[in-house]
Amino acid sequence: MYTSTPQRQDRRPAALHTLPARILTVLYNLYTLFIFLPLFILASVLTALITTAGCQLGNGHFWGYYPGKCWSWLTVRLLFLPVEVRGREHLNPRQSYVFVCNHQGSFDIFLIYGFLGRNFKWMMKKAIRKIPLVGLACEKAHHIYVDKSGASKIKKTYDTARETLREGMSVVVFPEGARSFTGHMGRFRRGAFMLADELQLPVCPLTINGSYDVMPRTKDWHFPVWHRLSLTIHEPIPPRGKGTEFEKRTMAEAYDAVMSGLTPEYRGFVENPDQ
Repeated sequence: MYTSTPQRQDRRPAALHTLPARILTVLYNLYTLFIFLPLFILASVLTALITTAGCQLGNGHFWGYYPGKCWSWLTVRLLFLPVEVRGREHLNPRQSYVFVCNHQGSFDIFLIYGFLGRNFKWMMKKAIRKIPLVGLACEKAHHIYVDKSGASKIKKTYDTARETLREGMSVVVFPEGARSFTGHMGRFRRGAFMLADELQLPVCPLTINGSYDVMPRTKDWHFPVWHRLSLTIHEPIPPRGKGTEFEKRTMAEAYDAVMSGLTPEYRGFVENPDQ
C-alpha cells in the first residue's frame, strides 16, 4: 500500500506567498507609468506624423503600413510581452486575403499590426477618425472607416473596401464589430464575408489569445498586465462558389476556426451587448 510522506506544514501568512508577485506588479506598473508611457506617447506622435507625411509624399501602401508595424512591435516589446505566432506557412505572399479575427481587447491592434507579417488595410470604426493625429494618419494611409450612419454611408464603406481588395491589398476585419467584455466571442457580422464572396477571395481566420488578459475592455485606463500573447493564422478558406449560401458557409467555417484556437477558458459564445 502506498503511503504519503508527512509534509511539514507551512505556517507563514498566506500573503507572504504572493509577496514577490506583488512586488513585481508594483515595479512593472512603475516602469509602465514612468518609462513605457512617455515612450509610447512619443512613438505614437512620431508614427502618426511619419505616416501622414509619407503617404502625402510617397507610396501610401509602404508608409501606410511600415511605420504602424514598427510602432506596434515596439509597444509590445517595451512591455516585455512574449509573443507567439503560429501558421504563417499557410499564407501565400502573392495572394490577397480577407483576414477575420476575434476582438479580445486593445492589444489586438498591436499584435496583428506588429506580428502578422502582411501588408494590409484595417476596417475600423469611424470614431477613430476623431483621435488627434492618429485619425488623420489612418485616413492618409487609406485604412477604411466603417460608417453605419445610413445606407449611402455603408455603401461607400464597402465600395472603398472593394477597391482596396481589387488593388491586390488585404484587409483585416473584426467581424464581431466590438471588443469582448468577457474574452469570449460574440456573433460574426456578414460584411467581410460578403466582400470575400463578391470578389471570390479567400477568407483567412485569425485567433488572438492573451489580449483580454493584458488589458480587458473594462479596464482601458488601467495598467496593462504582463501576459503572453499569441496569434494563430488558420488555413485560409478558399471560395467554393458564389452567393448567399456559400457566404454563410464560409462565415460559419471561419467562426469555428477562430473559436478552435482560443484557450479553453475563453471558448464558447457569450452575447456581446455592444453588437
